[in-house]
Amino acid sequence: MQLTDIYYVNLKLISAFIPAIIMTYSMEPMLPTDKNEQLADTVIELTSCTSALAGKIQKGVQDGISDLVRSMNCYYSNLIEGHNTHPRDIERALHDNYSRDAQKRTFQEEARAHIELQKLIEQKEAPDVDPTSGEYIRWLHREFCSRLPEDLLWAENPDTKENIAVIPGEYRTTHVQVGRHIPPEHERIEAYMKRFHDKYSHENLSRSQYPIAVAAAHHRLLWIHPFIDGNGRVTRLLSHAMLLKCGIGSGLWSISRGLARNSDAYKAALAKADSPRQGDLDGRGALSAQGLFEFTLFFLETCIDQVKFMESLLQPSELLRRITLYTTDEIDANRLPKGSLELLREAFLAGEVARGAAPRLTGYQERQARQVLSKLIEKGLLVSQGPRAPVRLGFPLDVVERWLPNLYPVN
Repeated sequence: MQLTDIYYVNLKLISAFIPAIIMTYSMEPMLPTDKNEQLADTVIELTSCTSALAGKIQKGVQDGISDLVRSMNCYYSNLIEGHNTHPRDIERALHDNYSRDAQKRTFQEEARAHIELQKLIEQKEAPDVDPTSGEYIRWLHREFCSRLPEDLLWAENPDTKENIAVIPGEYRTTHVQVGRHIPPEHERIEAYMKRFHDKYSHENLSRSQYPIAVAAAHHRLLWIHPFIDGNGRVTRLLSHAMLLKCGIGSGLWSISRGLARNSDAYKAALAKADSPRQGDLDGRGALSAQGLFEFTLFFLETCIDQVKFMESLLQPSELLRRITLYTTDEIDANRLPKGSLELLREAFLAGEVARGAAPRLTGYQERQARQVLSKLIEKGLLVSQGPRAPVRLGFPLDVVERWLPNLYPVN
């Protein structure tokens, strides 16, 4: 190879490399650079809380609560986006009972899409790749958007005001502005997403660093804004997937509840993390290190708050007491048959109950015991995978306020 050839090859490589350096710098810092001890203590507390929560109740009961928490997560995630879909409408959508009102039906379909996708994540039916990879994040967007009605698959161009089609799983191909934040140009998204994956991949972080990375990644993905629409929901679902990946997340609690209930603080923390570096004492990247630290701390403390809230609801003795009071009231009002409490108590304590155990538990003959069991299944208080499968505790919306008060509004 001639010397001039080597020169031009090297020049071409350098020209290609310089924009990558600039882009990397413009998203730095990717992790908080100061006060790591405070964040480490917060991670230890979060880990301890989640371990305590997981050991509270039997797996069968956890499965029932997870079904309920998916709906709760969806409700609060939609609320952040300004879509107030009533929990009863969400429950009806899960049973294919849609409203005749066009807008209400649209929001019901949106809610169902969110719940179905979260279930895929939790049941490990997602691609077998790191959650921070472009493949996984595009999968999240594709699976969510492909379940949406047509009228939700359009976004407005901020400059021309024209409608742009949202293509499931495809990065945006146009300029956008989100409030005061102007995300990177669409031509650079692939490079930003590669940097995102390189920095936040599970294999590149220690066990103690990863929860901090979950929080930082939550902001940085919203900062990149890779899709024309749906970024908020994709980001919250990604946070859920990442928390599951490191063993901190579970189906028993939801970060979305905490973010929605502190919506103003959440949006303010996001905006501060968008800020450029504020002088020599604010890190060495293009973005504010202090802003990223404050958002990360806010996110982790919100996680702790939600885990502790669910732990308080799921104290076994207290939860069983609330179930007992409810069931006794329903029996006294002739809305549930006698023998119901014994079946529900056993489902709570054991996690599941074989159908053949109903006579022994109720003290009735087989036919009457089957009637009690059928009534509880009809009301959704017991659920199963099939007509002969064991039953486990269900959490229909009608009992949520009595069994799990203040979880979310049901009236």
